[in-house]
Amino acid sequence: MSNSMFYTGLSGLNAAQAALVTTGHNTANVNTAGYSRQSAQIASNAGVNSAGTGYFGSGAKVVDVTRSYDRYLTTQLNQTQSANAALDTYSTQIGQIDNLLANQTSGLDKQMQTFFSHVQTMANSPADPSARQQLISSSQAMVNQFNSMGQYLTDLNSQVNAQVAGGVEQVNGYTAQIASLNKQISLLGSATGGQAPNDLLDQRDQLVGELGKLVGVKVVVQDDGQYGVFMGNGQTLVLGDRATRLATVSAASDPSRTAIATVNAAGKALEIQDGTVSGGSLGGLLQFRNETLGSAQNALGRMAISLADSFNAQQRLGLDLNGNMGQDFFSQSSPNVISNLKNTSGATLTAAFSDVGQLTTSDYRVDVKAGGGAGAAYTVTRLSDNTVVSPDPDSGAYDGVQLSLSPGAVAGESFLVQPTRAGASDLAVRLSNPAQLAAASPVATASARANTGSGTVGPARVDAAYVGSATQQATAGVTLKYDSATGTLSGFPAGAAVKVTLANGAIDPASPYAAGTAVRYSAGALMTFDGISLAVSGRPADGDRFTVAKNTGGVSDGSNALLLGALQAKKTMAGGSASLSDAYSQLVSAVGNKARQVEVSNAAQTSLTTQIRAAQQSVSGVNQDEETANLLMFQQMYQASAKVIQTASTLFDTVLGIAR
Repeated sequence: MSNSMFYTGLSGLNAAQAALVTTGHNTANVNTAGYSRQSAQIASNAGVNSAGTGYFGSGAKVVDVTRSYDRYLTTQLNQTQSANAALDTYSTQIGQIDNLLANQTSGLDKQMQTFFSHVQTMANSPADPSARQQLISSSQAMVNQFNSMGQYLTDLNSQVNAQVAGGVEQVNGYTAQIASLNKQISLLGSATGGQAPNDLLDQRDQLVGELGKLVGVKVVVQDDGQYGVFMGNGQTLVLGDRATRLATVSAASDPSRTAIATVNAAGKALEIQDGTVSGGSLGGLLQFRNETLGSAQNALGRMAISLADSFNAQQRLGLDLNGNMGQDFFSQSSPNVISNLKNTSGATLTAAFSDVGQLTTSDYRVDVKAGGGAGAAYTVTRLSDNTVVSPDPDSGAYDGVQLSLSPGAVAGESFLVQPTRAGASDLAVRLSNPAQLAAASPVATASARANTGSGTVGPARVDAAYVGSATQQATAGVTLKYDSATGTLSGFPAGAAVKVTLANGAIDPASPYAAGTAVRYSAGALMTFDGISLAVSGRPADGDRFTVAKNTGGVSDGSNALLLGALQAKKTMAGGSASLSDAYSQLVSAVGNKARQVEVSNAAQTSLTTQIRAAQQSVSGVNQDEETANLLMFQQMYQASAKVIQTASTLFDTVLGIAR
């Protein structure tokens, strides 16, 4: 019996020691990231039958050391952390654009307001050199702001590229470590008969969690306990003791963007489409670049292009101080076309603006469907909504852009068209001489002094058709004569048809009048011919005359400058539905709303992550108070087992004493 007591006490001593060591290990790792609380699992030894008197217990044994672990909570935590990292990254990046656009003191909106106010100043004092110089200066300041903002967004794209490259290197580091731990865990599990190396399991789970903060992953536990780790699109990152290496490459469709690629066994990098990478900081970066950064660059560029196009067009319709027709005030960019790096034919695609007012803020993909000749067929996809765009039936243009594909293109090749991407960066002021600002109208109207009626002719406006027209080339002007008998005006240029828009906005039923035909007079009606539009009001008398002639005394004429100033509010963008001010407000609003949306989503996701982490830690985390209590309990267990051994020894000595 004493021998049995001795071994029973010894087993209890060993069990208590194992429990104490495990508890001490927990206490030492209370602040170790990813550590799961461990417990020594103690079971009773089998009883010993004693001569028909029953089974007597033979002590305890340690059967395993387990970790407190909940796979469901750990998976949930990894998923929420991944989504949290994506939103946090997106929020940080978009916040930079939001701050850039919404700056009230040095933002673009203030510069445009100043520019157009100086246009108005020139319209009020067209002969004042200081007013003209002031306009030149403010235009340069505005262009500098466009350039600066365009460059800022370009630099932001470069920063995203660098962060993507850095993130890929981190992913490779984590996957290599996970693969190595897979191998160690498998070997140790086999060597110990299936006993789990708990600390290595914790390290592996911690690495998976850190990997998930970079890119969304799914984990599949294999039969031998090794992890298979996959990205959301099914791309393998880790399988057993092998890790797939990622790399960064220039995107085939747009080399200015860094793309993620997998490296195959032959060492070749195969590009992964951005849309297949989701979750984690890498997913957030790619989502920001595709959803916000590109569209912001395009929207800003479209504003610059529209401003230059409309201002230049009106400037060309005015007269400068030297009596010459105006020259372009701004220089503007052209559509950017990028040939896919996988194209092999050498065919080129060219693009040009056909109607700036129809431009969108999207990029376009041109896919060649049939090659081998000048008539190669292709489709154009608007990438902002992934819609195939049909060409304009009249011009053949796509959303204001005319395309031309050279012969020899091969089916399957593609091109990326960025109509407005470089608009802000490429905007520049061409004129430096204030005298070249075309503030005056090229034509002047007048009522003959001999007129006896109350009819008056208003100022004339010209459009692009005036430039090079017969009326512009003629040395003599146009004289319109009223005939009271027929109620008509005659004297229009012999080769010009006349379009008449009545004062109520309706079109004269007889319009357009054939060249050389007298036009029915209607007070206030707008008459257009050879690019000139004017209206006669009041009641002219028979024989009254109204002249339209070249403006030879336009030094103090600011009529064209007034039209230049009106461009600020004129609906020149988005198919005539938005002005420059509208477009900028829409851009600021769109980015601001998206920034708030991401910020709110990030706050909610952070709260959810905190809750799940708390639930996971309630299962796996080390509670210092609990471990302290366990230390005292196992210490008493150890002391009690030692007492059993001491008692057994005393009994044995007593038996020996009796024998002597």
